[in-house]
Amino acid sequence: MSTSPNIAIITQARMTSTRLPGKVFKTINNKSLLQYHIERLQKTGFEIAIATTINTTDDCICEFAEQNNIKFHRGSETNVLSRYYETAVKFNFDIIARVTSDCPLIDPHLIRNSMEKYLKLNNQNLYMSNGLERTFARGFDFEIFSFQLLEQAFKNATDEGDKEHVTPYIWKNKSGEVEFYNVTQPQNNNGFRITVDTADDFEVIKTLIEKHKADTLSYNEIESILTQHPELVAMNAHIEQKKV
Repeated sequence: MSTSPNIAIITQARMTSTRLPGKVFKTINNKSLLQYHIERLQKTGFEIAIATTINTTDDCICEFAEQNNIKFHRGSETNVLSRYYETAVKFNFDIIARVTSDCPLIDPHLIRNSMEKYLKLNNQNLYMSNGLERTFARGFDFEIFSFQLLEQAFKNATDEGDKEHVTPYIWKNKSGEVEFYNVTQPQNNNGFRITVDTADDFEVIKTLIEKHKADTLSYNEIESILTQHPELVAMNAHIEQKKV
């Protein structure tokens, strides 16, 4: 790795979500979920790029990126791995934090602190995430990996699932060379759900932002609110996460 690698966050966004179409532009307090997501990511201080699709339905995402001076790339809707790879190549990213735009309350400090740890470990075969050994609420998810690991996945992945979900080729360690670092916390809050996949999920986020100003809070403050308000947790506890 060079002395100062080009670090970036790539977030994927599209309008044709199956369960809640157009969700990234649903608004709370006159601000879209995508805006909340991006504003929180900007607090990391890292470069951000949106990986969206060539569908005309996603023109509005590109317009949003242009208006907010955010890098973006358009690629395949179904082969999200190629979309990520092309984005990284286009902007010469060396180290990537992958997030998804259905996480409007994603935590910038959690990502920044993890990236600092990743850099200290200085290992291009390292895959760091808080999603394999899950102790954080679903909605704070991130993965960190080198461009080399992404390129290896792009060049070798043949399974449709590996292409659609970007990182399974890496975390299934199909190359046999990947080393793992799981970011965990002592408290296990993996039963909490603050990602937006359905209308019920949206209502949880809406309540968190409108009543608790969650868009200004850290992950542990948000998890603490959920701990104190089981009725909030119950609103979307029945939602099953799509399987990877």
